[in-house]
This record gives sequence, C-alpha cells and structure tokens, in this order.
Amino acid sequence: MAEVLGEKGKKEAMKEILKELHQGLPLEEAKKRFLSEIGNISSVEIAEIEQSLIDEGISVDIIKEFCDVHALLFESTLKEAIKSDTNPNHPVSLFKKENREIEKLVNSIEESINVSDIQDFKTRLKEKLKKLKEIDKHYERKEQLLFPYLEKYNFMGPSKVMWGKHNDIRALWKKAVNEIDAVNESNRKNFINEVILPLIDEVLGMITKEENILFPTALEKLSDEDWIEILKQSDEIGYCFIDVPKNIQFIIDEYNTVLSPEATIKDNSVVQFPTGELTARELNYILNTLPVDITFIDSEDRVKYFSDNKTRVFTRTKSVIGRKVQNCHPPKSVDAVEKILKSFRDGTKNSYDFWLNIGGRFIYIRYFAVRDKNRNYLGTLEVTQDITDVRKLEGEKRLLDMDD
Repeated sequence: MAEVLGEKGKKEAMKEILKELHQGLPLEEAKKRFLSEIGNISSVEIAEIEQSLIDEGISVDIIKEFCDVHALLFESTLKEAIKSDTNPNHPVSLFKKENREIEKLVNSIEESINVSDIQDFKTRLKEKLKKLKEIDKHYERKEQLLFPYLEKYNFMGPSKVMWGKHNDIRALWKKAVNEIDAVNESNRKNFINEVILPLIDEVLGMITKEENILFPTALEKLSDEDWIEILKQSDEIGYCFIDVPKNIQFIIDEYNTVLSPEATIKDNSVVQFPTGELTARELNYILNTLPVDITFIDSEDRVKYFSDNKTRVFTRTKSVIGRKVQNCHPPKSVDAVEKILKSFRDGTKNSYDFWLNIGGRFIYIRYFAVRDKNRNYLGTLEVTQDITDVRKLEGEKRLLDMDD
C-alpha cells in the first residue's frame, strides 16, 4: 500500500495516525502503521505534509507527536545497522577503519624519515604531520562520546588514563610541528629519535590499546541503544581519513533533521523572569544566538546545559549532559577544575579568566559562580568566546555609521 500512495494518500494516512496517536495509540503501534501505510518518506516530504496539515488547522503540538514516530523508525534502522561490531556501520568498525588509515599514514611518516635530502625530508614530513592532525577527531570521539557512556557503567579507567595518553600524542605532534623548521643536518638525528619516533610509537601503541582493551570492553558493557547514540552524535565531531557509508549518513541526517531544536522543544511554555517573560522556544534560540558558548554545571558538578550554536569553540555532544565535569577534562586539568569549584563553593572566588591561542585564534574563557539572592551556590557558568576580531577594534563605530 505504501508503494502506491501519492502525497495526498500519505497525508491522509499521516493524519489518521496522528489522530490515533493523540487518542493514545502506543508509539510502537504507530510505527507499524507508518511502515505499512506510508513507508519511506524524507524529512522534506514530512515538512511539506506537516505544513499542509497546519494550514488545515491541525495543532502544531499534535503534529509534533509524529516526530516521535519518525524518530522511532530511525532508531530501528540504526539498531539494525549496528547489530554486530563486524558491521561496517558500527562505531567500533568505524574506529577500526580509521586505525587502518592511521597505520598507513604512520608508515608513510617512517618512510619520510629515510629521505636523504634535508629539504625533501622536511617538506615531506611537514605534509604528513599536517595530515596527522586529523587524528584528533578520532581521539575526540572517544573522549566526548565513548568515555561518557563507559562512565555510566562506572568504568572510569579509559577517561582517566587514555585521555592523558591522547594529550601526550598531541604534545608530541605540536613539538614536531614547532621544531621541524629548525631541523638541519646536525640535529636531524636527535629530532627523529626524540620527537618523531616517540610520536610514531605512541600513535601505534594507542591503536593496540584500543583494539585489544578499550573496544572489547566497550562492546561488553555498552548496550545497542548506547551505540546508536554514539553513532548519531559522532557526526557532530567528524571522522578522520574515512567517509561514513552513505546509507547510514543519510539516516543520521534525516534523524537530526526530524529531531531539530524546534522539534525537541515539546511545548511553548512561558518562563517568567523578574524583567519579562520568554517562551521556551524563544529562550532556546536566544541562548544559541549569543556570540559566546555557554555551559552550566550544577551544584553537584554535573553538566546540565550547553548552548548549541554552529560556531562553538569547543565540541559539546549530548552525551556530556549529566556527566561529572571532572570527567570532561584530561587528568592533568582535574586539580585546577577542583580548585575552581571549591573556591566557588566556599565563596572565596566568584570568577576566573583564562585565554589561549588555538589555531591562530585568541580564545577567552571565563568561569562564574552562579548564586541566588541569598548567595547560595547554584553552579558554575563557563563562557567561551573567540575574541580574535574583537581585539582588533579601534576608535568608534556608532549606529549612524552603520553600513547598508
């Protein structure tokens, strides 16, 4: 039936499912109805049908219930896609696929070491090191996605140990990039032995740790639902040296379209403030429009909220929600995090400022203690801003000076 339905037929079938959903039809039943009566449908088609239903006077809140059905369909498809870790769509398979490409790149770095001409040696090595920077996406998916899910099962070792090793690799890579221009015939051997070979050993050693310890443990502890979430959120960070299979990428894109911020705000409730009021929808988009990234950590040190604009300085994924903030930082930074939180709790400090250079951009990071009118500690607000262009401002620009 689904194969012969045109747009009008799909719309009528969808209207009937929505009507029964609103009357209490279980989501699983709605999913079965959807598959048998409507079948495959893109997010564009859904948007067009939804708009026509709204034009007919059907409540937006009722139509939003349909998003749950469509999301459930994607959940089923994704679950099928990761039913085995040998499936090419499984996050572990994708990690391993990246590892094979990383090994090829490391082998090419080893070959570059043996180039006799010093200039040729430096040129080739610079090119390989620039490409190796992509490995950070591989490590970041572990830090921001795999580690948080392991922590939910009280398996804290990887985030405490492996994250530190990631940073060792990052430091060696940075040292190699910073020192290569100064390499000459007299110091070339030391540069290779003290920087390049240790970098190669650490990168290959990490692959061994992942495939013999981390991935088998993760496969044992994590559920199918966990892997589905990791797969869906991996796209926010990206992959290194590989392309995600087009069929699975399409499903993820469709899923993210259906569950857009507009769809996930379930109601239009009003938040009352002393200085006015905002709907939940307005508040969401205001926070995401601010020219800063904000993250709120509650009084129990758990990440409770982050703004989600497209120009974030630091990656945030939904898996961070509910995570202890101490686990969101590499081991060497935890003591500093604890110091900040302690000083906010005991009232000796109200803010901290930090700034650093990342990829040629000047990043300003500020932490604020959030307190109520009685000075009770409610949590910590992190505010991050790229102020590279702000620092260049001079003189004045008034409203009357506004460009067309």
